[in-house]
Amino acid sequence: MPIELWLLGSIEVRVDGEVVEVGPARQRSVLAALAVDANEVVPIDQLVDRVWGDHPPQTARDTLYGYLHRLRRALSGITGISIERRSGGYLLTIDPAAVDLVRFGHLIGSARAADDDERALGFLDEALALWRGEPLAALDTPWFDTVRRRLEQDRRAAESHRAELALRNGRHGEMVSVLHQLAETHPLDERLAEHLMSALYLSGRHADALNHYQLLRRTLVEELGTEPNARVQELYQRILHDEPGFEQPAAMSPIPVPRQLPAAPRGFTGRREELHHLDEIMGSSRESELRLAVLDGPGGMGKTWLALTWAQTAADRFPDGHLFADLRGFSPTEVPTDPTTVLRGFLAALGVASDAVPSDPQAQTGLFRSLVADKQLLVVLDNARSAGQVAPLLPGSSRCMVLITSRNRLTELLTRHSASAVRVNVLSDEEARQSLAARLGRARVAAEPDAASALIARCGQFPLALGIVANRAAAYPGFPLAALADELRDVTTRLAVLDDDNPASSLPAVLSWSHNTLTPRQARVFALLGLAPGPDIGLSAATALTGLPTPDLRTVLRALEDLHLVEQHVPGRWRAHDLIKLYAAERAGHDLSEDDRTESQRRLLDFYLHTAYAADRLLEPHGSSISLAEPVAGARPQPLARLADAIRWFSTEHQVLLAAQQCAASLGRHTHVWQLAWALDNFHYRQGPVQAELAMWRAGLTAANHLDDVDIRILAHRGLGHAAADARLHDEATENLTQALKLAEHADDRDAQARAYHILARVHDDQGDHRQALKHATTALNLYRTLDLPFQEAAALNEVGWQQAQLGQYDSALAHCGAALELTRRHNYQDFEAASLDSLGYIAYHTGEHALALERYQQALVLYRALGHTYSEAETLEYLGLTHRALGHHEDARYLWRRSIQLFEAHHRHQDAQRVEEYLAALPDDT
Repeated sequence: MPIELWLLGSIEVRVDGEVVEVGPARQRSVLAALAVDANEVVPIDQLVDRVWGDHPPQTARDTLYGYLHRLRRALSGITGISIERRSGGYLLTIDPAAVDLVRFGHLIGSARAADDDERALGFLDEALALWRGEPLAALDTPWFDTVRRRLEQDRRAAESHRAELALRNGRHGEMVSVLHQLAETHPLDERLAEHLMSALYLSGRHADALNHYQLLRRTLVEELGTEPNARVQELYQRILHDEPGFEQPAAMSPIPVPRQLPAAPRGFTGRREELHHLDEIMGSSRESELRLAVLDGPGGMGKTWLALTWAQTAADRFPDGHLFADLRGFSPTEVPTDPTTVLRGFLAALGVASDAVPSDPQAQTGLFRSLVADKQLLVVLDNARSAGQVAPLLPGSSRCMVLITSRNRLTELLTRHSASAVRVNVLSDEEARQSLAARLGRARVAAEPDAASALIARCGQFPLALGIVANRAAAYPGFPLAALADELRDVTTRLAVLDDDNPASSLPAVLSWSHNTLTPRQARVFALLGLAPGPDIGLSAATALTGLPTPDLRTVLRALEDLHLVEQHVPGRWRAHDLIKLYAAERAGHDLSEDDRTESQRRLLDFYLHTAYAADRLLEPHGSSISLAEPVAGARPQPLARLADAIRWFSTEHQVLLAAQQCAASLGRHTHVWQLAWALDNFHYRQGPVQAELAMWRAGLTAANHLDDVDIRILAHRGLGHAAADARLHDEATENLTQALKLAEHADDRDAQARAYHILARVHDDQGDHRQALKHATTALNLYRTLDLPFQEAAALNEVGWQQAQLGQYDSALAHCGAALELTRRHNYQDFEAASLDSLGYIAYHTGEHALALERYQQALVLYRALGHTYSEAETLEYLGLTHRALGHHEDARYLWRRSIQLFEAHHRHQDAQRVEEYLAALPDDT
C-alpha cells in the first residue's frame, strides 16, 4: 500500500513505509480530527472544538487555517490523500483502507461475520496487530479523550471475542494470561469470569479457579449487591468437588442483537421538519453526551408514529440493536410501567439470565449501562409519564441514542440530561391533505377539494381527528366527503362525531387519558378555560375566570402546559387547540356545578367590560360616558395607566372581546352585550375594523330591544347607524339613525338628536350629497351650542367646515374649521384637533397653498399616530401624497401612498385602496 495513515498509536503518515513530516503535535491533531471522520465534511466549529477543546485561543480560526494550509502543502504531491475545502468545513479524502483506525473497524466487522473460527481469529489477530500503543497519542482535548476511550472499548471487545474463539478451540493454557488481563479490566463480567475459571481448571490450576470465583463474588456483592449467576455458581460447585468427567463448559455465546422496534405505521406522511430535527440530533457532535430526544405534544398528535417511522429509517445506523418499551404513562386501564420491569426486559434482550439480574434498581441500571457502554444502540421509550420513569433507562454511552415520546414536557430531562425537545403539534395544511390522500386516495380527495378543506379545518389539522374521519370515509367509499364534513359543521356536536367505541380511535377518550392525571384544582381550571370566549386568554382574565390568586393560577397553568393541554403561545397568554378546548368545555358541563360555571363566566365578563370601559376613557376622556354596575367580587379589572396601554390592550384582546360579547348574548346578559359594543366604539373608530364594529352594534341593538330603556335603544340605533355608515351601508345607516332621531325627539333629548344629525351628515357626505350633509351638520352644531358641549361643538364646527369645503365655499370652510381648531386646542381635544387640522390641510390644498397644506397634514398625521387613529391616518396619508405630487415630490408621494394603501387594505377599505393604486399607476417615474 503506497500510503498509510496511522492513528492507533502516534500519528504518522507513511508513503511506501517512509514517514512523511506533517508538522508539530497541534498540526497533527488537525489531521487526526479530519481522519477520524475520513471522507466526511467536518465543520469549522467542530474542528476548533476537537483541536482546542473548551478553551480555544481568540485566534483559533486563523491558526486553524494556517495548520490546514501547511498540511495541504505537506500532503501535496502524494497520491491518494488530500484535504479539501467544502461548504462549512473541510474533509480528508483518502482510501478508507489506508487509515489504520478505519481498517481496524472493518476487520472487527469481518470477524463477527465470519462463519469459520479460524478465519475470525485471523481477522482479529490482524486487527489487534494494528495497535502500536495509546491511540491518538499526545492529543489531550476532551474530544480526543472521548474518541480514545471509545477505541479502547472496541479493542477490549475484540480481545474478549478473540479469547472466546480461542477457548472454543481448546487453547486453554495460552489464554489464561489474556483472560486474567481482561478480567481485571472488566471485574463485573460474569461470562469472562466463567471462562477464566474454566481455563484455569482445565490447565490444572484448581485453587486459582476457586479463588477467582471468590474474588468475583466479593466484587459483585460490594458493587451491585448481587450474587454470581446460577451458571457461574454451578461451575464453582463442580470445580470445588472436582467432579469426575468434568467437561469444558460451553463456549461463551455471543450477546444477542436485540431488534425490538415495532413496524413503522403505514400511511405515515409529512413531519419533514421533525424528522430532520431528529436527524440533526443523531448527528450531533456532542461526543461526550448521550443523544437524547423527547418528542412531546398533546395526545393524538402522532408522536409514536413519528418516533417509529424515524427509528425504522435510522435502524441500520445502530448495528448493536434497538430496544423498545411502552411505558404506558397515560394508559386508561394500566398503571405506568415501573422502570425496573423495563430494565429486566432490556437486560434479558441483552443476554442476561433472569437469575443474574440484581435486585437493587440502581444495580440494574448500572449493569445495563455497563453492557451497552461500547455499543451503538437505539432505545425508544414510548408514552413516558415523567422524567423519573425514564432516567433509570438511559444508557451512559454517547454512542447510543434515546428517543422518548410523552404528553408531558419532561423538563427535567431537558435541564439535567441536555435532552433535545422536538415539539409535535398539529399538521400543516399541506401535510393534513397528504394524510387524507394517503388513506383515501389522491383521486377522491382531488375530486372534492372544498370538502377536504372543510374536513381539515374542522379537525383543526389534529392528526387523530383526521385519522378518525379518514377511516370513516374509507369505510364508505361511495359516500361524498361533503357529507362527513357536514357532520363536523356543528361545533356543539363535533366531539361526539369524533368519538368511537374503540378508545384508541376516539378523540374524547384519548384526551381523557391526559385529563385523568390532573388534580381536582387543575381539572377545574382546565374546564373553566374551555368556557373562556375567544382564541386565547391573558393572565389577568384567567385570574378573574378561575377566582384563584395569580401565583396559584400560574402553578396550575404550568402543569396544564406540561401536559400540552394549554400552550403559552406568547408571554402571559394561553390557548388550547380548538378540539381540546371543546373537550374542556364538555368537562365543564359534566364536572362543574351550574353555580360555579355561572359565577366564573360573570366574573370574566365583568373583567372584560370594566377593563374595556377604562381603556375607552383613556382613548376618549372628553366623550360621553355610561354607567356600569359594580363588578362582582373577584372580577379585578386590569389597571391601565396610559393611552398606549389602552391601545395595546384593545389590540391584544380585540378578538376575545368580540367573542365575549357573543358569550354574553348566549347567556342572556343583555346589558353586557350593548355596553361592550359601546366600550369598543372609539377603538373601532380609530382602528377601522368596520365589520367587527357592525357585528357588535347589531348584537348591541338586539340586546337593547330586550331592555325596557328608551335611552339604551336610542344609543344602540345610533351606534349601529354609525357602524353602518363606516361600512358604507347607507340604507341601514339611514334607517337606524332616523329611528334614533325619532326616539330622541319623542324623549326631547337634544343631545341624542344632535349626535344623530351629525352622523347623518357623514352618511350624506359619503353619498356625495354635500348640501344635505351641510344641512344636517349645521342642525347638529346649533343643537350642541344650546347644550354647552364644547367637545361636540368642535366636532360639528369641523363637520360644517368640511361640507362647505366640499361645496367650494372655502372662506366659510376656513372660518368654521379654524374655529374648531381653536376650540379643540383650548380644551385639549386632540382627536378633533387632528380632524380639524386635516380639514384645514384639505382647504389649503384646494386653494393652492401647498406648503401650508403640507404643514397641516403633517400636524394631523403626528396626532393621529399618537392616538392610534389608523383609520383616519390612511386618509391623511392619501391627501398628503396628493400635496407632494402637486409640488412635484413624486418619490415622497409614492412612499406615502404605499403606506396609505397598506392601511386601507388592513381596514378592508378596498375601494379607497384602489383609488390610491390609480394615483400610483399614473405617477411619473422620475428614474
